[in-house]
Amino acid sequence: MGKLDLREFEKTISVRTLTLEDFDKVTELQLRCFPGMKPWSLDQFESQIRIFSDGQICVEYRGVLVASSSSLILDFDPYKNWHSWKEISDNGYIRNHMMTGNTLYGIEIMVDPEYRGLRLARRLYEARKAIARKYNLRSIILGGRIPGYDKYADQMDAKTYVEKVTNKVLVDPVLTTQIANGFVIKRIIPNYLMADTESRGYATFLEWVNLDYKPDFTFDAKKEIVRISAVQYQMRNINDFDDFAKQCEYFVDVASDYRSDFILFPEMFTMQLLTFLPNLRPGLAVRKLAEYTPKYLELFNHLSVKYNINIIAGSHFTVENEDLFNIAYLFRRDGTIGKQYKLHITPNERKWWGVKPGNVLEVFDTDCGKISIQICYDIEFPELTRIAVEKGAQIVLVPFCTDERYAYLRVRYCAQARCVENQIYAVIAGSVGNLPHVENLDIHYAQSAIFTPSDIPFTRDAIQAEATPNIETVIIDEINLATLQKNRQSGSVLNWNDRRTDLFNVSYQGA
Repeated sequence: MGKLDLREFEKTISVRTLTLEDFDKVTELQLRCFPGMKPWSLDQFESQIRIFSDGQICVEYRGVLVASSSSLILDFDPYKNWHSWKEISDNGYIRNHMMTGNTLYGIEIMVDPEYRGLRLARRLYEARKAIARKYNLRSIILGGRIPGYDKYADQMDAKTYVEKVTNKVLVDPVLTTQIANGFVIKRIIPNYLMADTESRGYATFLEWVNLDYKPDFTFDAKKEIVRISAVQYQMRNINDFDDFAKQCEYFVDVASDYRSDFILFPEMFTMQLLTFLPNLRPGLAVRKLAEYTPKYLELFNHLSVKYNINIIAGSHFTVENEDLFNIAYLFRRDGTIGKQYKLHITPNERKWWGVKPGNVLEVFDTDCGKISIQICYDIEFPELTRIAVEKGAQIVLVPFCTDERYAYLRVRYCAQARCVENQIYAVIAGSVGNLPHVENLDIHYAQSAIFTPSDIPFTRDAIQAEATPNIETVIIDEINLATLQKNRQSGSVLNWNDRRTDLFNVSYQGA
């Protein structure tokens, strides 16, 4: 490094969040700081940046990355009995990060050996404290290395070494700095990171308490308790679009009276409009139906704002650039609209109507967190839900349309499987009744339901609510997103965290 002008250095360094472009620099820094230990893989680093970019920070000097820090937010209570670094960091992928948590957990901090003694670690700790204040976190927790212990391991046990460092009899390159930055030692953790031979696998459990913490604070207006209505809609003959609109408004009004956050209608329930339209062959009939798209959009946009509820208005055949798509529309209560194209088209949809598949899996941000909409057949492909959950979705909403019980059970069983595989909630809503004069959509079978993971904190049989089969009704129930997050951290099984991403992975090539 040579002789450093400290005044010039102070003016030139900057603290910023890391980006994907920093991967090579971070890897080089890890190799210098922790020789013999395996650095982040690109998958781990990308996961950290994508899931919680604010928690990944660095110090830069004239384009050189000289220090960095990685962290995530947790509900720390499930970890009171302690877990290893691998478990608490999700093996470096931090997919257990939860924005509704109460604790910032530091999984790595490092300073280039050539730049030590310049209080760079202090800058990183101050940046972490700023994150804790920004997100109103109760504390910062660290599993701190004690790399100086290796020199004394033959003379004393780890507890004695830590006491001597605390009493300033000895100096540890990491622990001494952490104590100087206001962290308090709670206990010593054995077998924390066995690859850390300098610390002999030990770590210190340290905590910094945020005195500005406000217990009644709610982060980012997101809700822990979310109320959902699922409509089991009866298909019947109607006279005009106004009849359809009145029926839809009735259900929206009911859901709003019960203060639901979401209401889900079935797939293709606008096919009911064909009962008053000219009797054309199926391919032409649905294109005639698509002419009602502007009125459909206007209706549900109006209802979502009027009744202050997020509406997943089933799905509706829509023509775009002369191609026919099956699209589920999300009408948020703030007046904005999102849409999810059906990605997997059934043989019947291709044969009877000529439906084209979409190419993008959306994850929608709402005032109740992130959701995914998967139209009927799409829920039968597990890769979609895995990708949606990687993007942050906690609830999958499934508008479906099935003609008989075998078809219905495919949707139901797959939705329940997705809940187990990914530790999420799933809501399914289908149509009942008959449309005798509508080809390929004349009979319906449905039992709408809300499903949960299958574990102790949730309801018996992993069914939060379900309708009586084949009658028109609406089910209303609540799901708890905080319970979901705790289950991902301390459930009987940890399907999401225990995925063998070293053996298999799901890649997404959507636009």
